Amino acid sequence: MSATAVVGLQWGDEAKGKIVDLLTSEHDVVVRYQGGNNAGHTVKFDGQTYKLSLLPAGILRDGITSVVATGVVINPKAFLGELDGIESRRGKVAPEKFLVSDRAHVIFPYHMAEEAVLENSRKNDEKIGTTMRGIGTCYREKAGRTHAIRVGDMLYPDQFKRRLTEIVEFKNRMLAALDPEFKPFDAEAIFTEYSAYTERLKPYICDTTAFLHHALAAKKRLLFEGAQGSLLDLDHGTFPFVTSSSSSGCGIHSGSGVPERAITRMIGVVKAYTTRVGGGPFPTELNNEIGQHIRDVGHEYGTVTGRPRRCGWFDAIAAGYGARLSGVDCISVMLLDVLSGLDELKICEAYEINGERTTDFPSHVERLAQVKPVYRTLPGWKSEIAHIRKVADLPANARRYVDTIAELLCSQVEIISVGPDREQTILG
Repeated sequence: MSATAVVGLQWGDEAKGKIVDLLTSEHDVVVRYQGGNNAGHTVKFDGQTYKLSLLPAGILRDGITSVVATGVVINPKAFLGELDGIESRRGKVAPEKFLVSDRAHVIFPYHMAEEAVLENSRKNDEKIGTTMRGIGTCYREKAGRTHAIRVGDMLYPDQFKRRLTEIVEFKNRMLAALDPEFKPFDAEAIFTEYSAYTERLKPYICDTTAFLHHALAAKKRLLFEGAQGSLLDLDHGTFPFVTSSSSSGCGIHSGSGVPERAITRMIGVVKAYTTRVGGGPFPTELNNEIGQHIRDVGHEYGTVTGRPRRCGWFDAIAAGYGARLSGVDCISVMLLDVLSGLDELKICEAYEINGERTTDFPSHVERLAQVKPVYRTLPGWKSEIAHIRKVADLPANARRYVDTIAELLCSQVEIISVGPDREQTILG
């Protein structure tokens, strides 16, 4: 068996899409196993830029089977809109090369309405920073079971309509109590809309877990594409400022049905600095001209939402924790070129909390908010590096910076990205 996983080690947005795109040609199957249309990958392919949200990066390549597995939550309208955008530029996607799990859960309009009501009810400093796309409420229904609908359920119209009618009636009562201006949903209208989506999705829907088991038995090469980042993991991240799924390597098994022992290579992806969106403590955040410089040079705005990302120095304690969660074999350092031109750089090598030094990542945000980062200061480099393709050709200070990340994360750096294009990559 040969399976590779690409997992973000920070708060998401680590440029995982580029690494997945680079590795896709070495694999037969690309699997998206968690998240929804709140996650985005920007991929440059054949001279064009693609902003993917739900679709795996493998969708851009011929001869690759792309799988949207069990752990993903699907908004059919967004899903089909993204598929239409790909097909308008690259031609029809064959059903046998694009599979959607019948076990994946479905996002409905009431999920988005409920999420908006709950987020807007919080005080500003308590807002989670949700994208308002209904992902969190859909995952909650999945755990609660009573009001959950899966992709496969929509293939049985009578049962689907009955379940939907019961759920919409309940949601209308609940949302009316929470929001005096709420306008009730029409179950019949939603059923008609989603029945049309089902007809279009039907050729792609199957038991993806069985497919992946057969692929492993046939010695197919699998590539698992993570969304968000390890510090946003529902169980192990900076709760409650997290996503609603297992976004670390821990989620691969539950989100795909593929056993952990099948993963033969785990690649952890980090930016050469740190970013996050939404609320929550951020120990190395730079609310100054350097932070704005990184944001501008790195184009640090959300692929899906367009929100400006919070920027800060590289946090080796946070990223190291993400690396240990997922059990990475090697590191990919992305956007190193963004740091070119700065006089000096800093890497957080420890935390100081209430006068005590630690290299452990706190389990509660209240304690993380008390962190004073302990920095290692390194000299910057002035020359541009986007054209460099060998580690030996990097400026000495750039090599020292990458080596420091490897040292602090206790893992070898095997990939360095020095620009957004595929060719702007150094393979160690």
